[in-house]
Amino acid sequence: MREIYILLILLFSINSYAQTRKYSNEFLNIGVDAAAFGMANAVVANTNDVNAAYWNPAGLTQLEDNQIALMHANYFANIANYDYIAGAMPLDHNSVAAFSLIRFGVDDIMNTTQLIDEQGNIDYNRISLFSAADYAFTFSYARKMPLDGFSYGINAKVIRRIIGDFADAWGFGFDAGIQFETKNNWHFGFMARDITTTYNTWNIDEEEYKKIQGAIDGKNQELPETTEITLPKLQLGIAKNFTIRHDFDFKTELNLHTRFTQTNDLINTKAVSITPSFGFEVGYIDMVYLRAGVGNFQNVEQFDGTTNLGFQPGFGVGFKYKGVHLDYAFTDIGDQSVALYSNVFSLKIDWRVFR
Repeated sequence: MREIYILLILLFSINSYAQTRKYSNEFLNIGVDAAAFGMANAVVANTNDVNAAYWNPAGLTQLEDNQIALMHANYFANIANYDYIAGAMPLDHNSVAAFSLIRFGVDDIMNTTQLIDEQGNIDYNRISLFSAADYAFTFSYARKMPLDGFSYGINAKVIRRIIGDFADAWGFGFDAGIQFETKNNWHFGFMARDITTTYNTWNIDEEEYKKIQGAIDGKNQELPETTEITLPKLQLGIAKNFTIRHDFDFKTELNLHTRFTQTNDLINTKAVSITPSFGFEVGYIDMVYLRAGVGNFQNVEQFDGTTNLGFQPGFGVGFKYKGVHLDYAFTDIGDQSVALYSNVFSLKIDWRVFR
């Protein structure tokens, strides 16, 4: 029954995926790195490792050596898989390049639309399997600016989305970020996502589409449009880092996440919507880390018509030893959804481990 339920959702979604609309590529809002999830994604100003390619590419300039990162998480009670891999390499003392891949997918979905043959008999041999998967390939470049403490970074993104043999899409977009660090450990970050507006263009297999047009009465009767866009989003961050008695390091950050449309965010108008996130990290002898945060404040409508304020907490721990970083977070990995909370693990390795 679960496979049939998923298939019905996907049949409905073919229409919604391919319409000309202001929302797309929502899987890119999930985020990466358990350390960032533990801080409720409040990392735009402080991010300074290979994962900065996602959060703010300007932070890549803090890298002193090559790094790689890996993450795997389950989504929607293990129905979907979310995978991430990234690598970054300093080009010289002032610039860094990085590459990352994100995949969000549901695999081995049963296609039961042809389960009943022309004579009305059930034939299980007519069941086939397919996958619905979203991919993002990101190429990043970051460089320190002539102004002391300033750096910038740029992402070029290629989006690939596939729904079995029914439809597939290509998309392209750009991000840009800036970071500034003062001499007394104040950090400021600015991240603009999809700055040119990211466009996805869908290709729909009309022969395959005809097979599902009659699967649900009154649904999927017309071939959908084939263009969708992702509007620009801004993230602003301010952070302060402390050292306490040489053994303890304390990091705290506040972010504002801004979208140029009306949503259920804490602050919303017809022109712009804003929700804050706040996180902190305590590190002991640069080896053990404790993290917590709260964010994604949303005005959630209840069944009785009233509205309550919802939010997303995050908790996490980390351990680093000889260039190997292992992080864990307990959080809702889909900060734009009402998915169940997940246990997320990520791994980061400094290249010196292999030397």
